[in-house]
Amino acid sequence: MRLQNFGILALLAVATTAFWVAFNQPREEAGWNGRITGISYSPYRAGQSPNGGPHPTPEQIDEDLRILSDKVDRVRVYTTQDGQNVVPGLAQKYDMTVTLGAWVDNRKERSEREVRDVIRLARTNRNVDRVIVGNEALLRAELTVPELVQYIRRVRDQVQVPVSTAETWDVWLANPQLAQAVDFIAVQILPYWDGTEINQAVESVFSRYQQLRRTFPDKKIVLSEVGWPSDGRMRLDSVPSRVNQASFVRQFLARADDWGLDYYVIEAFDQPWKHSTEGGVGAYWGIWNVDRTPKFAYQGLLQERPNWPILAGLSVALGALFTLIFFRRASYLRFPGRLVFASILQTLAVGTVWVGYVTATKYLTVTAMVVWGVLLLAMVLLAVILLAEGREMIDALWSRTMRRGFRPLKVEGERHWPKVSIHVPIYNEPPQMVMQTIDSLLRLDYPALEIIVVDNNTKDEDVWRPVEAYCADKTDRVKFLHIPHCPGFKAQALNIALAHTAADAEVIGVVDSDYLVQADWLKSLVPYFDSDKVGFVQAPQDHRDAHVSPFKRMINWEYAGFFNIGMVQRNEDNAIIQHGTMTLIRRSALVATGQWGEWCIVEDAELGMRLLEAGWESVYVNHSFGHGLSPDSFSGFKRQRFRWAYGAVQILKRHWRALLPWDKSTSLTGAQRYHFVMGWLPWFADALSVVLAVLGLVWTAGLLAFPTYFDFPLSIFLAPTIAVFAFKLVRFFWLYSAKVKCDTADCLRAGVAGLALTYTIGYAMLAGLFTKKLPFHRTPKMEDKAALVQALAMARTEAIMLVLLVAGGLAIGLRFGTLDREAWVWSATLFVQATPYAAAVYTAVRDALPKIVLPKLSLFGLRKPAIGREGDPASSPADAR
Repeated sequence: MRLQNFGILALLAVATTAFWVAFNQPREEAGWNGRITGISYSPYRAGQSPNGGPHPTPEQIDEDLRILSDKVDRVRVYTTQDGQNVVPGLAQKYDMTVTLGAWVDNRKERSEREVRDVIRLARTNRNVDRVIVGNEALLRAELTVPELVQYIRRVRDQVQVPVSTAETWDVWLANPQLAQAVDFIAVQILPYWDGTEINQAVESVFSRYQQLRRTFPDKKIVLSEVGWPSDGRMRLDSVPSRVNQASFVRQFLARADDWGLDYYVIEAFDQPWKHSTEGGVGAYWGIWNVDRTPKFAYQGLLQERPNWPILAGLSVALGALFTLIFFRRASYLRFPGRLVFASILQTLAVGTVWVGYVTATKYLTVTAMVVWGVLLLAMVLLAVILLAEGREMIDALWSRTMRRGFRPLKVEGERHWPKVSIHVPIYNEPPQMVMQTIDSLLRLDYPALEIIVVDNNTKDEDVWRPVEAYCADKTDRVKFLHIPHCPGFKAQALNIALAHTAADAEVIGVVDSDYLVQADWLKSLVPYFDSDKVGFVQAPQDHRDAHVSPFKRMINWEYAGFFNIGMVQRNEDNAIIQHGTMTLIRRSALVATGQWGEWCIVEDAELGMRLLEAGWESVYVNHSFGHGLSPDSFSGFKRQRFRWAYGAVQILKRHWRALLPWDKSTSLTGAQRYHFVMGWLPWFADALSVVLAVLGLVWTAGLLAFPTYFDFPLSIFLAPTIAVFAFKLVRFFWLYSAKVKCDTADCLRAGVAGLALTYTIGYAMLAGLFTKKLPFHRTPKMEDKAALVQALAMARTEAIMLVLLVAGGLAIGLRFGTLDREAWVWSATLFVQATPYAAAVYTAVRDALPKIVLPKLSLFGLRKPAIGREGDPASSPADAR
């Protein structure tokens, strides 16, 4: 095994190194050796901004010009305000020429100051060679052509240097009359915004340049902005990257030298403040970083991440650390299981290093940091879920042997059979159904048995009186109790039953009122109590009505996954979830730990946790000894799962200290703590998915309405969401096919049924975090409506979310998909987020289909009584579980 583990580490190290090599292939590019004729210069540093300041100091501007003077002959500034009026004077120290800019727009007072100051500086500084009045003012529709021409003429009349305005090539071509008002054509040619592929980018610049020369043969053409961004969003075939930026700049400068072009590379230093006006890409046009370090060399091979060997080494080391820790506890796994999980760990290590590197190289605004933080938290949760579900998968598929594989016992010969008291809580149930449950219990092959039926809160005597009469003929073995006012619902009813239990009963059994129990249940499981350590013994929850409708069939297979996979794996570490039916509890343990918790709506799971905290052992026998009824509708299915999820939060809020690894006040082991936390974590992930879906819709609205201020989240965050979703699908089908033994169609339907509960579970978890009492739930009354309308009513919120998410994905694709590849990633993310809501609508419609094509059926030949009070936690047999 040690040799195998070493082989796994070596294989993953090679694969990780190959990954970093593949994404950092060096590019050969012709070098360039010369001086840059001109460069656009904005002096703002990290934390500075023209939009409200702070602004650069003269000392900072002087430092910038000193740095630039080693490589650049001329700088172009865009304004004379906010302290930039010192640029011409400071530039004289370094023999640099300055092209002054006056930023004119629809703010008349500021524009007047700009014009007045640019005239003064141009007349008083002999190193000013040109003036550019306005920068893309027509493109932004901030001025009309006549208004802009008026500003240009005022400046031309009062300075001795050439004057123009800077606009994109298409604006110049569309406004030939503008050329008559200027001394030269100052044109911005940025192939990135045209979506040009990098290998064609330089050629496209010169093609546009030639087009302008042909259009304006009498005017000098100056490239007032030409460049390529080093980071940001893709746009059609334009991919921002450091290598692409370096390649573009090298090629352009070499060709510009050959042609003798007059140009200004955009720009000197990265400007993080531009994120708010131009989107993320606006911050990355500099050929120096914001910290004034150069981004690339002008000679030699180009690499996106020259420090990739360090990143690869960190990835290998981090992955090896995770894997070695895992190997210490993985001796029970066969080789494929160790390889698969080690691969997951190594993938997470690479992802951690990659995200850390990207985070360190981004310029983040306060808003961006908030968004980034939310996405990072989501990624951490995704990683934890990936580990938890990956661990469950390898344990289920590749464990060498089961450590606690309990089976039904077959006891031969004479022995002591402890007395068992079976408690059957009922609330407003069909009498005939309850009678069938009692009959099945009376047929149990067990010598020492009593049955206590507790009816709580049922007001209609026609419902509970027949059960009372039925039990009256069996008083030697059955007791019937009617509690008209039972505010503690099922938990209180069970405590009342416990108070009426025979003094000599040693084991308490709980069976729901809709279960038909096999005769060998007790004899097969009670002997496990021969061990003084065993506190409770659990058999699976199972159902007998899968044949009634396609809806019932799909949700029954959905239940099967937990009992055949999750409970089996939890049992390996004595960490099962107790369920309130088909469960047997040592009476002394139940009494000693405080009986049933009436404060909690999942009293069964909460009691199970208390028993484990007290040091009792559990036994899970994966054999169905009883079969009940599943929820009658999608609404009932959702109510049941809402109750389980809400109750889980109640338990966590009461018992969270016991789950801390350093807490010594309980007997919980580390493995038990792990299973309880990781078992409920996916439900918190459902809550996060609901929050992220809502935030996704808000962000989508921002992208559509305010594209300048909203940018697409990075694919580095979005792609893992899609990848984890794909992993969960593969894992689900793999485990179901191996452990649940259903065919492909039923496996698919079970997956859809589970996915359909995402919103319900997520909402329940959020409600549990912020409330103390189960929220009121009203089932829409739609009996007089068409079946399809009833179905949509049962999934009303999910249907609304589905429509919004799909519409948002389509709108993003139509609006940005032709321009931005990252728009497709965002659209795909919205469609993935819509999947659970689509599953909910499908499941609801599946529930309605039998009502469309078949007459309404009843298992017992009568309709079930109406729910007693809307909002009661135990509103049906299935809901009560």
